Amino acid sequence: MTAPLLGTDAQEAPARNTYNAACGELAVLLRSSEGGRLWNHSLTLTAGNNETYHLRLQPTGYAVWAPDYFSSFKLASSVKEKRVKTPNHVDGVGGELVGVRSPTPLDAFTPPQGGITAPVTATLDFHEKDATLTLRRPAKQPTAAIEGKIRPLAANYSAPLLYYKPAGNETIMGLMGAFMGSKFLSKTGLYFLQPYDPDRIPLIFVHGLISTPQMWLNVINDLQQDPVLRARYQFWIFAYPTGLPVLYSSLRFREALAKVQKLYPNHKDYVLVSHSMGGLLSQVQVTTMTRADWEKTMGEPARNLFAKLRPDDLVSKAVTFKANPHVKRIVFICTPHRGAPMAVSTIGEIGIRLISLPGNLVGAITSEVPAETLKTMNGGRLPNSVTNLQPKAPYIQVMNKLPIQTTYHSIIGNRGKPGPLADSSDGVVPYWSSHEAKAQSELIVPGPHGSCELPQTIAELDRILRLHLKIGSGRSTSTLATAH
Repeated sequence: MTAPLLGTDAQEAPARNTYNAACGELAVLLRSSEGGRLWNHSLTLTAGNNETYHLRLQPTGYAVWAPDYFSSFKLASSVKEKRVKTPNHVDGVGGELVGVRSPTPLDAFTPPQGGITAPVTATLDFHEKDATLTLRRPAKQPTAAIEGKIRPLAANYSAPLLYYKPAGNETIMGLMGAFMGSKFLSKTGLYFLQPYDPDRIPLIFVHGLISTPQMWLNVINDLQQDPVLRARYQFWIFAYPTGLPVLYSSLRFREALAKVQKLYPNHKDYVLVSHSMGGLLSQVQVTTMTRADWEKTMGEPARNLFAKLRPDDLVSKAVTFKANPHVKRIVFICTPHRGAPMAVSTIGEIGIRLISLPGNLVGAITSEVPAETLKTMNGGRLPNSVTNLQPKAPYIQVMNKLPIQTTYHSIIGNRGKPGPLADSSDGVVPYWSSHEAKAQSELIVPGPHGSCELPQTIAELDRILRLHLKIGSGRSTSTLATAH
């Protein structure tokens, strides 16, 4: 294969396509054949004309994966794309692969579906009868010297996301996660959607009530269309059963971030993107809440609560905490900072009754919180996510008197009903609850509560993430509705 045949002209497309297919299929074949015993060894191949050729794998280097990093490869073309609205392909040279790394004891944040994935581009360089197979990182370096010339790399950024197949229907799984939390408690945690990279900023997505991390699929896929964002950010998700009390789920999120700090102490600081109730979990991460704050707002019931609590009690750790200095920016999407009236409606009451809390959580609450205090502060009920979303919930009252200790932005849905902005709503959260006067920016998008995938929302996220990098916006914001 010679350099002119790998160009981008239409006349050279057949040769380039043949080359790309051969590179990808060779990598898959060698990694899987004979239990992987052929992999990462210099090979001598005999052609039909009895001539011999030598093949080796390129060792790790800048923007090159180590040959043994992935346990398997999958042709990107074999991954179905129907779950994304806009497949994210980049034309160029090389075989498009999904690299799959099986979990190891050191991979503490591997998605439960069976491995961490990444886009890989396989290329072959020829020098007489010697060939080198290289596994390239297109997001880190989108071009490479191949056959003596700098060329754009082919890449498929959707396929690694789509490799993670949902456990079931997203709506059904969201309902089960809300109402049967004990079945999903063990899956609570932070998950890396790509191999950890100390050079990239962790961008963490937090879903809301009756939802799952699958809700972020198209958002992440669309953001990765921007080559700057996919080069500078690494995409993580926080998963949790959404029926549990907000402060308990926030504690688990806090513990997950502490685990990252322990394993990767030199990680870059975080940016969080959160939807609905997920915004409340994120807000907790950048707020300091003390016993004094509770007693100042709630008075005698709070004093009674803390009189019985010990520092190591679960409830104590959930209701008192310090802001995490490593969270440098948050984007709140349709977040009910002051609660949601729906939580006190008939629908909310039904939700409260349907939510089943895990036995160990019930035991901790009932043993650590005096019955009289529970009656005074929560109407005698065990707290859950819906009671926590009621505008008069104790946690909401205390939280809203405390400062958010990082830079933050708001994206707020508006269904467009007649009337002033102050009286508007996304259908679930009214503007008076989602509005934060001290937000660095606020964008009103023409949509319902589930406005995450709107073009205006994606463009605003792109703008904010580039702002965080101190880089100008990479896509048009002409469709944005209202911003200040």
